[in-house]
Amino acid sequence: MSREFETYRGFVYPWVIDHVGHMNVQSYTARFDEASWHFLFHLGLTPTYLKANNRGLVALDQRTQYKLEVLAGSLLDIRTVLLEANAKTLRYLHTMRNSEVGQDVATMELLIAFIDTEARKTVPLPKEVRSKAMSWLRDQER
Repeated sequence: MSREFETYRGFVYPWVIDHVGHMNVQSYTARFDEASWHFLFHLGLTPTYLKANNRGLVALDQRTQYKLEVLAGSLLDIRTVLLEANAKTLRYLHTMRNSEVGQDVATMELLIAFIDTEARKTVPLPKEVRSKAMSWLRDQER
């Protein structure tokens, strides 16, 4: 069983279209970023939790693949799945789809680190977050 979550749903407005008629790169990145926050919510890493505990998340590696053109008027959704959880890092994959036709249009794989925002150093993920992540990964192996 895959622990995949819908983490974004939206519409492509004309003002996010670039000079060649496609959704601009900045808009892909913004949507994937919004999807990340919803995914992290499922793990318990909410903005409220992070702020209250002087914690944050930083991207260590981010890889985007563009598969199909996205045009103005497109309906999009993103599904996200955890790929790996280590002591201080998480790796996950976003898949953006054209909701109307059901085709994948882009993916973004991220490796993020959990940090102490005051010390500006990586720290171990909270025990409950790591436990939930490991449970998801075990479920995916079945």
